[in-house]
Amino acid sequence: MRQDSKERLEAFETEAMGYADQLFRVALRLSRDRAKAEDLLQETLLQGWRSFHRFEPGTNLRAWLYKILFNVYYSGLRQERLKIVPVEETIAETIAWDPQTPRNIEDEEVLAALDRVPRDYQIPVVLADVEELSYREIAEAMGIPLGTVMSRLHRGRKILRMELTGYARSAGYQVAE
Repeated sequence: MRQDSKERLEAFETEAMGYADQLFRVALRLSRDRAKAEDLLQETLLQGWRSFHRFEPGTNLRAWLYKILFNVYYSGLRQERLKIVPVEETIAETIAWDPQTPRNIEDEEVLAALDRVPRDYQIPVVLADVEELSYREIAEAMGIPLGTVMSRLHRGRKILRMELTGYARSAGYQVAE
């Protein structure tokens, strides 16, 4: 291995690998399948390593890695749509999957409510409120305008709040009517 390649690999390992757990949680939320999430993470890190020479030091590495993750995910979706899927595989994919609990959320009712939030609003809520990305980082990662992030977060949080009203009452919180 050449010296510059070795240094590049070491820099990538030092800087980017610290985000692997966060990337995996989002990959799991996107794919809803542990094996697919692992593949998605692996492909994301591989592409990140291959293009690490294009990363500009001093810019937001976490957002850059999330952007790669979303690109890999949506690229895979486009490829899957082009394939003809046998009936057995379609049935296997409809079997209920029990998602892993994200780090700051422990209650099954809360997770179920989050799963009921439409996908376009759910992912920004997870990135902002669970993974603690800034609005700008979410916009960069998802490739959408900052205003769209803010709008989707507002709507997603509102839907989640409505979904959690019954849960809040049963937990003893006063809920405004």
